[in-house]
Amino acid sequence: MDLGKIFIKNACPTKIGGQAVMEGIMMQGSDRIATVIKNPHGGMRIRITPRKAASGWKKIPVLRGVMAFISSMVTGCSILMYSAEVLESFEEEGPKEEEKDKLTLFLEKHFGEKAALTVMLYMSVVLAIGFTVGVFILLPTLIINLCKNFTESHLILNLLEGILRIILFVGYVAVISRMEEIRRVFQYHGAEHKTIHCYENGLELTPENAQSFETLHPRCGTSFMVFVMIISLLLFSLFGWPNLVMRVLSRLLLLPVIAGISYEVLQWAGRSDSPIVKALSLPGILLQKLTTRCPDTEQLEVAITAMKACITDQWNHEDLIIADIADDGTVTRRPDLEAAEKEKQ
Repeated sequence: MDLGKIFIKNACPTKIGGQAVMEGIMMQGSDRIATVIKNPHGGMRIRITPRKAASGWKKIPVLRGVMAFISSMVTGCSILMYSAEVLESFEEEGPKEEEKDKLTLFLEKHFGEKAALTVMLYMSVVLAIGFTVGVFILLPTLIINLCKNFTESHLILNLLEGILRIILFVGYVAVISRMEEIRRVFQYHGAEHKTIHCYENGLELTPENAQSFETLHPRCGTSFMVFVMIISLLLFSLFGWPNLVMRVLSRLLLLPVIAGISYEVLQWAGRSDSPIVKALSLPGILLQKLTTRCPDTEQLEVAITAMKACITDQWNHEDLIIADIADDGTVTRRPDLEAAEKEKQ
């Protein structure tokens, strides 16, 4: 692995970031957020929403990381739900290939077709949070608690817990990366990174130029998660090894602080290519080898469309824009979808 192709010497780091979603990409610019979803029947759908002006907390170290973490969680879940809704609408336009399962039919019967999707999405979010807390917080501390019979050192117990948490996380990512749907998301993740690299290196945003870059990027959220686990390992060691309830509470309560510190480290890593930064970033970079895949040309086109929507004046600065983009580049505004979304808000 050539770190020189990841920490590119003459690149101009930006604050533009993104997120891979279901068959699409979300990009955040300085004043707007663009989400582009690939239509399996051809073309794409783009949604552009304004970004709220930065608050005063943006200037306060660590606190800005906590707020950014909360904001990214809310935005990320919202974008994922939106991508699922768009894909559902695309499926309705094409032939039905699969019958609805019993749970879907039950929810549609009691909540209605539109509300059923929302219910299932929120159920998925709740299950995901429960799974994360159970597997990556409760399970490691329960397992390592059994080691008290072999050592009374609080430092060793916390170290083992942190190492086990990292092993579980890496193992989980490795397992889900074999799923076809997740592999597609990881390809879009790679397309996001390649496109940002292309832009930060001043090249024209084309699939050919973007494809020449690595799928790994020093400011990736994957690196953020690694920083969280490493910093939590160090910070939790300062609190000894209290009873199970106190251990779980301390880990949950300290999570915002850890997120804030991790955010600052990640921002520093994104601005520097010093040997120290490269060493600190290496675990996250290695993990990105699991969370990114090489995208195809169509996936890069989706990422480039989202990027251009954030950095150019192609679109008017309005409250909300939703449009369909055909394969030949023809743009069709969707006032019906804009009105429907505004009504939901």
